[in-house]
Amino acid sequence: MFKTIILLGDLINMEILQVLFRTSFFYFFVLLCYRLMGKREIGQLGVIDLMVSILIAELIAISIENIEDSMFLTIAPIALLVFLEIVLAFVSIKSRKVRTFFDGKPSLIIVNGKINYNEMVRQRYSMDNLLVSLRQKEIKSIDEVEYAFLEPNGKLSIFKYNFLKLPSPYPMPLILDGSVQKRALKYIKKNEEWLKYVLNKKGLDIKDIFYCFHKKNKLYIIKRTDLK
Repeated sequence: MFKTIILLGDLINMEILQVLFRTSFFYFFVLLCYRLMGKREIGQLGVIDLMVSILIAELIAISIENIEDSMFLTIAPIALLVFLEIVLAFVSIKSRKVRTFFDGKPSLIIVNGKINYNEMVRQRYSMDNLLVSLRQKEIKSIDEVEYAFLEPNGKLSIFKYNFLKLPSPYPMPLILDGSVQKRALKYIKKNEEWLKYVLNKKGLDIKDIFYCFHKKNKLYIIKRTDLK
């Protein structure tokens, strides 16, 4: 009986040691994985980042609980997830369409001091959500806000009116990475034909432009060649 108790004690101690070893190993392994995936704040996590984080956490929890299974059964899928995340992040940088597909676009919630109810309904963003976000920015009233964007990560970016409440430039690019932002053109009451006409006068094509911003009836342009 005494020997049995000793054997059980040794077995329990071995299991505890295995759990502690696996926990310590995966702590440093996941730390290395996230270093490889790049620096990103929690509030800035995109859909892919969030999915990878959840799956890694689940895989590690299963591995720590099932100490009889090989750790390689956890290491292999985590390594695959990290590889896929790095590849998709690289492709997203090169392709705006891929980036938009996975991360989405910012949504204009307040424009020229007026609430865009249709967009709020489309994004399932309630007035309570809006008011909470404004209070967190120490804004007492919606009247203080000229533009507000609901970012893909769920945060609200706010542009307050200036002191005299004079209209300010629409804070979104007309062209981004060679792609025309039709929604931005709509809000400044212009169309794509107007944009092409203005660019042609400057001897430029939309595909040649990395960034284009409209301010006081002027276009501020950064060409792709300016980045080299």
